Amino acid sequence: MESEPRLPDDAIDRREALRRTAMLLGASLSAPAIAGVLAGCSSRIEESWTPLALTPEQGELVATIAERIIPETDTPGARAAGVHVFIDKMLAEHYPPAVGQRVLDGLADIDERARRDCGGPFIRCSADQQGALLARIDEEAFASTSERGEPHYFRTLKELTLLGYYTSEIGATQELRHVRVPGRFEACVPLSKIGRAWAV
Repeated sequence: MESEPRLPDDAIDRREALRRTAMLLGASLSAPAIAGVLAGCSSRIEESWTPLALTPEQGELVATIAERIIPETDTPGARAAGVHVFIDKMLAEHYPPAVGQRVLDGLADIDERARRDCGGPFIRCSADQQGALLARIDEEAFASTSERGEPHYFRTLKELTLLGYYTSEIGATQELRHVRVPGRFEACVPLSKIGRAWAV
């Protein structure tokens, strides 16, 4: 009798990453986000990355926004994890053109607000100014939906940032501390001994 086909280990990891990202967002993930991750959309940065859906300037803006959402701490941030590359691939290959355009319009909106608030494009504002602006946009995003029920562009950006980070090698191994082959079971381990929760 033939055994059932076994899913590759990385497919299981992706599903777990999807579940954890949905928990972080406090909401379900969009269908294109799930499809893109399960199809293997990667944030790996090639030596010469050529954006597909974004211009190089928009790619830098997305990298800066993502780094504000998940900054470098004792673990690398979103930029080091290549989240902007992931977002570009997802918008180009898995999201409907209308959603991609909404995100691009949103990026223009962020830059326009930054010019009004701090006199220059978003990437030229200070970290505090960037954080304050994104906090205001985040509040607006979670308080509104379009007449057709479409999510605010910042919700899409935030979803993709979290998803890209926690499905990247950096996010899984250094932030979540995923252990592909865990060691022996230890029921009670003081948090001070491990430093943070582990993802197994």
